Amino acid sequence: MLTESVPEPSRSVVALEPVTDDVRGAIRRALDAVDWRQAIPRGADISLKVNLGWDLFIPGSITSPLVAESLILELRDHVGTIYMVEADQVLEDVESAFHRSGMAAVCRRTGVEWVNMERVPTVAVAVPDNVVLREVQVPRILRDTLLVTVPVMKTHAKTGITGALKNQWGCLNKMRHEYHLVLTDALADLNQVVRPALSVMDGTVGLEGNGPKSGTPRIADRILCSTDPVALDTVQAICMGIDPATVPHLRRCAERGIGTDDRTRIDVRGLVPEENVVAFQPAAHNTVSSVENLLRKSALKRLFFNTPIFRVCLVGAKLYYRVWTALKAERHWQRIRAHGVYGPQWRAGWTGVAGSGTDTRP
Repeated sequence: MLTESVPEPSRSVVALEPVTDDVRGAIRRALDAVDWRQAIPRGADISLKVNLGWDLFIPGSITSPLVAESLILELRDHVGTIYMVEADQVLEDVESAFHRSGMAAVCRRTGVEWVNMERVPTVAVAVPDNVVLREVQVPRILRDTLLVTVPVMKTHAKTGITGALKNQWGCLNKMRHEYHLVLTDALADLNQVVRPALSVMDGTVGLEGNGPKSGTPRIADRILCSTDPVALDTVQAICMGIDPATVPHLRRCAERGIGTDDRTRIDVRGLVPEENVVAFQPAAHNTVSSVENLLRKSALKRLFFNTPIFRVCLVGAKLYYRVWTALKAERHWQRIRAHGVYGPQWRAGWTGVAGSGTDTRP
């Protein structure tokens, strides 16, 4: 009697490449390991969703210009138009972050077009089966292009880690903080609508502790890449010494079919994550995050978040980050600027990655 064979579940590929002195080479190896051209057809227009979520950034809190430029150089001969996209937050001026970080210079050198998604038309996408976000206002550019998300390896006080799934949070409008108490479901809802075709993680300099902003830069020396954002974030967590099972949105996104968090179904190419852990200090809430959580859970929530008092709260939060920056940021900058590979991008006079073009303005 013949029995029908049951096909094995498909496996997700995650590239985990070490970085020595050649970031672009590590990105090239990672891209090739996941056969990225199958995910990005020739001539397709793409949006690079970088993380520029802090205008008073320190290394590790945002996507580095070195990684962004290296990735652009690897992609541009295969794709059509490349856009770099990010959006404002209620606390942050993304235009300032774009210019101060060196990303504006990267775009000039490479011919990439910058788009602040807070300033472009949106398309209403109804998703009745979603739990929290049953209608998502999606920036039109994300409907007209393929999304390549470029997160940073960081801890996060509200989600444990921030990676290829959490990076899409910046695709919502600036009032997205309203969903902070339901992030697990909101992130799954969002990634149902805005799903990256390819994820490339900047694990050169990450951030540990009080992420995603006022933490401590952590040199991790790696690049991760996958067409499955859940699998990538699962491997990311293992690399950081964090149990993926303690990150609720990974399980929720896997349950919703966005990817897999099952290590037995993830084929890691390159380093073995369990044998190459760079232990990150777990996430903790800073003062701003702690106060926000307390107020959102209290009976005073509407008073503080839905009245003009909210503007006073924003002033207080901005003041906190400015004081923190004045007191603590410089020592982090000094340590990373002294690094032979990652330091030059943060120093005046950096002319970009070799082969990026003729514009050498910093």
